[in-house]
Amino acid sequence: MIKAIKGFNDILPAQSAKWLHLESILADVLGRYGYEHIRLPIVEQTDLFARAIGGATDIVEKEMYSFTDKSDPPTPLALRPEGTAGAVRAVIEHNLLRGDTPKLWYIGPMFRYERPQKGRYRQFHQLGVESFGSALPDADAELIAMTHLMWQALGLKDEMRLQLNSLGEIDERHAYREALVTYLTDKQEQLDDDSKRRLTTNPLRILDSKEASTQALLVDAPKLADFLGAESVAHFEQVQTYLTELGINFEINPHLVRGLDYYNKTVFEWVTDKLGSQATVCAGGRYDGLVGQLKSMDTRDSKENNKENSKPVKSEPAVGFAMGLERLLLLIEAVAPIADLPACDIFVVAHPEVYSAGIGYAQDLRYSRPDLRVKMASATSLKAQMKKADKSGAALTVIIAQQELDDKTISIKDMQTGEQRTAAQEWLSNKENFARH
Repeated sequence: MIKAIKGFNDILPAQSAKWLHLESILADVLGRYGYEHIRLPIVEQTDLFARAIGGATDIVEKEMYSFTDKSDPPTPLALRPEGTAGAVRAVIEHNLLRGDTPKLWYIGPMFRYERPQKGRYRQFHQLGVESFGSALPDADAELIAMTHLMWQALGLKDEMRLQLNSLGEIDERHAYREALVTYLTDKQEQLDDDSKRRLTTNPLRILDSKEASTQALLVDAPKLADFLGAESVAHFEQVQTYLTELGINFEINPHLVRGLDYYNKTVFEWVTDKLGSQATVCAGGRYDGLVGQLKSMDTRDSKENNKENSKPVKSEPAVGFAMGLERLLLLIEAVAPIADLPACDIFVVAHPEVYSAGIGYAQDLRYSRPDLRVKMASATSLKAQMKKADKSGAALTVIIAQQELDDKTISIKDMQTGEQRTAAQEWLSNKENFARH
């Protein structure tokens, strides 16, 4: 038997109804803030992610699904491991920044090769949000406030904790990196294996190591906050002021660095204690240099050919976040389960001899009551159709036979109580008689 690939999961109808419910709530909140939906390709050039995310990150080094296509010469391609790089590429390619400050969101599958576990799969789904054009701290605060509203709408307001940090600018971070490497080099033998490797590739990632022994070493390590300049400090303090004014509680986590190279200044995570080790549900931050960095990919050849006249590529400020939907659904199921949603509200059963009349009734009902989901079974016996109706989860079953047609009525069975009665054919067209629950 051919089965799904390990870490690539089917989402069956009973589950997908909950996915659609979740996605509709998230989309509603995004709409309230004026964010627009963008659909991005799943496959991009491998170089896009290598340059944007960072060649020394775990994603690029170990987790990307990369391959070459059939072009001549072959082009290295990758299944997207995250969404921000593709969103920035689209904004640049289609000139969306020209005279505008786009606010975008996208949703869909991402791909990373890692050991599958509950809430963490090789094909997983994310909601991503990107806000371009503002370098001011109000843009950071707006995204955090929007996620805070999402938790309210999902019934999770008491389950999430907000953690903040500032990574400063690249020169501040480089100065800190040198101090951290100097401090840890003398203690290298006491580090866990991953941290030893990161000491020469991505030392800031050591800060979020899950190993207790490594965390103990970091207690006396240099602090990133001590390397921030006045502008970075002022930006971060203003973000905190906005959040305080909005009544959003937060805690400063000096070890919060995020796993991607493009972040600067504000970074944040929403974490929970209800999912074990998979504590982070939503994470993001500011990435003011990424637009310029990816613009330079398009201009590097011309710069090589005309070095004397080449100018630095201007970037655009940006801030964004992503949330894992599998993990979010696990949290909802743990603390505020979404009720199982039936496949339909009304099930129409028609005697085989008048089945065409049943089809017509169901179709008319779909036109007159677009708020209802109306389902039918095939033109088998009444008994077989009623069995389908019993399994459908419908609130009411409408039964039509020759007698009903002659009398211009319908028989209505309440599927919870089993009570059955006769009503005029127009009865269900009136919303006051039956509302979708």
